[in-house]
Amino acid sequence: QVQLVESGGGLVQAGGSLRLSCAASGRTNSRFVMGWFRQAPGKEREFVARISKAGGTTDYADSLKGRFTISRDNAKNTVYLQMNSLRPEDTAVYYCAAGYYWSPARYDYWGQGTQVTVSS
Repeated sequence: QVQLVESGGGLVQAGGSLRLSCAASGRTNSRFVMGWFRQAPGKEREFVARISKAGGTTDYADSLKGRFTISRDNAKNTVYLQMNSLRPEDTAVYYCAAGYYWSPARYDYWGQGTQVTVSS
C-alpha cells in the first residue's frame, strides 16, 4: 500500500505559477510510475503528466507541454508539478497517482486531490 497526499494548491491569478507536491508514504515511491491528473467541474478527469520510476522519462498532455513540468525526488518520496503561465481553464482539482507500470499506463493508488483555482 502507498498513501499519497497532495499539497500546494490554491488561488492564483492568470499568468501566475504554482508548484504542487505529492508526498508518498508506505512503500517508497521509487517503485512507482507517478502521474498527475486533473478534473474540472462538470468534466471528466484528464491526464496531465507522468514520470518514470527513476525520473528519466516524462510524458505530458499535448496541450500542457511547455507550461507544466513534472519532477520527482525519490529521496524525499515526493513528486512535483510545476505549473507556469496558468490560465483560468487550468482550474481543477489536481490528483497524483502511483502505478507499477509505464505501459500500459495504469494507476493503482490515488491521492485526495488539491484544488487549483486560476482567476482571470
